[in-house]
Amino acid sequence: MNRQNDVNVQKTTVKLAKMGMLIGISIILVVLIHVPIIPAAPYLEYDPADIPIFIGTFAFGPLAGLILTIIVSIIQGVTVSAGSQIWGIIMHIMATGSFAIVAGLIYKVKKTRKGAAIAILIGILVMVAVMCIANIIITPIYTGMPRKAVMALIPTAILPFNLIKAGINGVVTFILYKKISKFLHK
Repeated sequence: MNRQNDVNVQKTTVKLAKMGMLIGISIILVVLIHVPIIPAAPYLEYDPADIPIFIGTFAFGPLAGLILTIIVSIIQGVTVSAGSQIWGIIMHIMATGSFAIVAGLIYKVKKTRKGAAIAILIGILVMVAVMCIANIIITPIYTGMPRKAVMALIPTAILPFNLIKAGINGVVTFILYKKISKFLHK
């Protein structure tokens, strides 16, 4: 029994170390790469920081993906993106967390290449929908911008930005995951 406990502790420690590595990579990516992609809203910047979180979600499940999201959001929100204050942390948790939960649950049931593609596609759609709603609710509070003005940005900036960002990160995750999963599951 004691041997089994040691093995379980070792497996948990290794999993936590790998999740910590994914968190570190995510933070490094957002520091190195963040570019505006929608001219109407230059403050909406693409960054690939969700890719390690998406990979961790597929490797370790939806709960791990949500935990990765929360930790990365907090670290990013108090360092790299400190200007967005608590609102940036909340929005990041809502965006990436919705993807992690939905895509993670789908992939957990269907761990095939087709299952991964379906999980990513549905995760992207959920993430985009959540962010449209979240922006309508939170952006007026955070920026003082009238809700009507935020709603006008949905089709021209918020929707396309979230589709592009989630789409790029989803496609890159799809391409990289199987190669990286070998290391994560050792």
